Amino acid sequence: MAIKFGRPLERKIGFVPVEQEAREAADSAPLDLAIRMRRNRRAEWARRMVREQVLTTDDLIWPLFVNDGNNTPVSSMPGVHRLSIDGVVREAERAAKLTIPCIALFLYINPGARDDTGSEALNPDNLVCRAIRAIKKEVPEVGILCDVALDPFTSHGHDGLLRDGVILNDETVAALVKQALVQAESGCDIIAPSDMMDGRVGAIRKALDAANFTDVSIMSYAAKYASAFYGPFRDAVGSAKTLTGDKRTYQMDPANSDEALREVALDIQEGADMIMVKPGLPYLDIVRRVKDTFAMPTFAYQVSGEYAMIMAAAEKGWVDGERAMIESLTAFKRAGCDGVLTYFAPRVAEKLKAG
Repeated sequence: MAIKFGRPLERKIGFVPVEQEAREAADSAPLDLAIRMRRNRRAEWARRMVREQVLTTDDLIWPLFVNDGNNTPVSSMPGVHRLSIDGVVREAERAAKLTIPCIALFLYINPGARDDTGSEALNPDNLVCRAIRAIKKEVPEVGILCDVALDPFTSHGHDGLLRDGVILNDETVAALVKQALVQAESGCDIIAPSDMMDGRVGAIRKALDAANFTDVSIMSYAAKYASAFYGPFRDAVGSAKTLTGDKRTYQMDPANSDEALREVALDIQEGADMIMVKPGLPYLDIVRRVKDTFAMPTFAYQVSGEYAMIMAAAEKGWVDGERAMIESLTAFKRAGCDGVLTYFAPRVAEKLKAG
């Protein structure tokens, strides 16, 4: 039927065979275009010259996991290990050689040291405090950022104090202030409250200033979402198996954008020097809004789930891992980030150093 009825129709409306159309196009004059966008893409030197965003080692913060024992791999994060204090010091030395300006410390403590109140977080000789002192002794030129939250220390895996299934805001803030002070006393350069309790930035800033730690900065996890992308991180710090319930009463709803601006505004008013959006790639729209609205030093955390997805796809041969790594970090810069916390930091730095 298609042959019987198609050909007369073709004659009627004047169809031109594809081959003939292509020949005619080839013989036609060039398009009269004053603007040809491809001119700036035609050579590598030209692409470099007009490139809007450039990724450098100055954009990197390297998260490291501290373990009170031997170095052990994190199975859900290929290439990432829990490190002994000596191991963390060696990696800090590596960061200095690669000109990575700052490392971020997270920790895995023995389950026996965890309790309902996370009391070990307030111990001035706890694992993270000992790691800070060891790093500052050997590699003082590298900045140290420390997470302030109770979840690595609590038996229930929450970032705050829990009573009858409810996270207590003000009581948690009091504990976080003490945690921040022991970290500052150990030599931490940047206090990074990740708990999302109301008022914690102002309380920590006031306490730091009162204790003469006026030069210690605060990078607030200002817009931290209740995300599905944190799973491998919770494996790394040991809270995946202990977490009871979820964190949606204090971490943000992934559907909300305006709320993030309110959170950021409050933290800036309370004394945050830098702010962070977490996770990263799924929330680049938040990064852009925050940067455009406040013009503050703005960071994002390329979280464990983002890292694990790229690594897993690369291991399967589904994506070019090196290109995906660089492209993802460039996206953060394009969205307005001044820097990124990323587990790719040493690999990126080595690649940049090699040119």
